[in-house]
Amino acid sequence: MFKNILIPTDGSTLSKKAIKAGIAYAKSTGARVTGFYSPEPYEILAYGEYFPPDLMSRAEWDERSKKTARKFLAVIEKEAKAAGVACDSLHLARLAPWQAIFEAAKKKKCDLIFMASHGRTGLLGLLLGSQATKVITHSKIPVLIYR
Repeated sequence: MFKNILIPTDGSTLSKKAIKAGIAYAKSTGARVTGFYSPEPYEILAYGEYFPPDLMSRAEWDERSKKTARKFLAVIEKEAKAAGVACDSLHLARLAPWQAIFEAAKKKKCDLIFMASHGRTGLLGLLLGSQATKVITHSKIPVLIYR
């Protein structure tokens, strides 16, 4: 049925559970997986002429993002290897993680997105947003949400 399943991660506990479930699903269907991580965008929160004295440079942010990506993607790679499932990984930094998920799915020719949702609703969902909701709303390929 599905041949290549994209499994995005944000490093959370729920995301780690979705990784295990996604890899188990891939194994049961004979699919391969593509692990994916995209950091939140680099933003400078400046107020008027005031800039925070501890402002992280773009270069430092990029380096930390790469380190975090290696750490989070290693979890997927390790789980896939233990399950005997072929795995590839990708890290993209874009304006919004949900947009990066689509770019990754297209680039790696994934035919399913298997991702966790924190289930934020109400004011919290409005303020923090939901990457999963945006993926579901805009995806042209099937999306399986794990909760």
